[in-house]
Amino acid sequence: MFSFFDVDTVFFTVGRQAVSYLEVLCTLAGLAGIFFAMRAKVANFWVGYLYNILLFPLFLQKGLYASMLLQPAGFAITLFGHYRWTHPRKDEEDRQRELKITRLGGRSWVVTLLAVAALTVGMGFAISNLHHWIPAMRPAQQPFLDSFILATILTALWLSAQKKLDCWAAWMTVNVVNTVRYPFGGLVFLALESGSKIIMATFGFLHWRKKMLRC
Repeated sequence: MFSFFDVDTVFFTVGRQAVSYLEVLCTLAGLAGIFFAMRAKVANFWVGYLYNILLFPLFLQKGLYASMLLQPAGFAITLFGHYRWTHPRKDEEDRQRELKITRLGGRSWVVTLLAVAALTVGMGFAISNLHHWIPAMRPAQQPFLDSFILATILTALWLSAQKKLDCWAAWMTVNVVNTVRYPFGGLVFLALESGSKIIMATFGFLHWRKKMLRC
């Protein structure tokens, strides 16, 4: 039976790797979302909701459970960010009356890095044993690497929700790692998306920095 949400429903192949309709939809939504984020447009949140919804069944079927579990949390942070960008306090407004771009302090960076490390280890242990606790699930692929990506994406989403310039460093880290690891999980098209996002994140950082300095 044909289904857009089945990774076995193949759209085309790249080399020996099959690319599903679902993977293509995720790729298009991901690129659209980072394009709007790069331009500091609120529309990135609307695309982000769709992206979270599409990625959940994709990662579930591929056994990337940490990335799958990220999607509900990511959806919640996206909702929070949508509100923060459009409802800033008076002292936080930019010229468009949206949340202005700021940077993290040094102490906040230390706390952030420690949180990423702790979440990576804790989630990695849980995900690596998930198939023992729930026999119906296949063994997780790359549980600790997947957990590191989860922790870093949560950090990037949280910083983006606060409109922190530093979010682009987190997004850059995520996309560099994903460009390398996705092909090993059978997600070659998402690897191409991540490679494109590295370039877009660079332009996003430069655009946000220029906009921050003008405020």
